[in-house]
Amino acid sequence: MKKLLLLVAVAAVGYVVWQKYQQDQDERDLWSEVTDTFE
Repeated sequence: MKKLLLLVAVAAVGYVVWQKYQQDQDERDLWSEVTDTFE
């Protein structure tokens, strides 16, 4: 049972980290689109 709880906790942390990475990537994409001077 403890292994299952540990697995769930690790999965939850991994999900949170992945969401943060995706948000940061989206923000970088937006900034590069806004500040891109090549047309």
